[in-house]
Amino acid sequence: MPFPPSELILNADGSVYHLHLRPEQVAPVIITVGDPGRVAKVSQYFDAVECRVQKREFITHTGRIGRLRLSVISSGIGPDNIDIVVNEVDAVFNIDLGTREVKDEHTALTFIRLGTAGGLQPEVPADSFLASTGGLGLDGLLLFYQAHAMWQHPLAQALRQHFEDAGGLLTLPYFAPADAELLTYFAQGFHQGLTVTHGGFYGPQGRQLRALRRLPKYLDYLQRFEHNSHRVFNLEMETAALFGLCQLLGHRAASVSAIIANRALGQFSNNPEAAVQRLIEATLERLSALAP
Repeated sequence: MPFPPSELILNADGSVYHLHLRPEQVAPVIITVGDPGRVAKVSQYFDAVECRVQKREFITHTGRIGRLRLSVISSGIGPDNIDIVVNEVDAVFNIDLGTREVKDEHTALTFIRLGTAGGLQPEVPADSFLASTGGLGLDGLLLFYQAHAMWQHPLAQALRQHFEDAGGLLTLPYFAPADAELLTYFAQGFHQGLTVTHGGFYGPQGRQLRALRRLPKYLDYLQRFEHNSHRVFNLEMETAALFGLCQLLGHRAASVSAIIANRALGQFSNNPEAAVQRLIEATLERLSALAP
């Protein structure tokens, strides 16, 4: 049965609504970056750029590095934008945009989030790299999908119980893992550990300016959390949403971060742009192994 125009919104040229992409304009390997200005910093390493598309904060460059065809897309900040990017890229590949019906053959995509984050443990200093083994979502996005196993995962349940003495979490946590095979590409030179994803940068991540936080010891509790040797190593705003949606849609995902702040040590990078550039180079080098 075709999706109605109110649900699958297309532009006049047949492209998906927000990203403005048609099937020939996006590759099955996708790097997502939050900052629109970071797209060109990734695509400058492409041997050739096939197309450049922009609508709002969503910029896409598609090209090749050697035999690998890939796209880099700016998502903007937050799980709400990840919801748009993953669903619309999936639609480009797995829905016939002409008939508005799901294709008979499913195309599995590879998403790599390349971004910045705040480290939570002293052993993950500013300017180091971290590959997320899984995402604990406190953003609420996956609560709107049939993702019961993610809410009931032992790590999500353990985090919820851990915060009972602190007054309880404000949302039901969920857990989604990174793709195990993709993680093997980010072993050497990367810390690995759990990521907690939030729906905001200040209060939700334990920062306080003029508005008072509800959980003053939030970061202390996160730092002490441990379940079957799993600990939280960083905080950001996209990873769990990316992992969860990819799991629901049959795609694989990884998330790598340049740690530009260490919350435990009160550090901030002296040159965050240089750290991100090194992460771009390291990530593209490892993704070359995906070439056919």
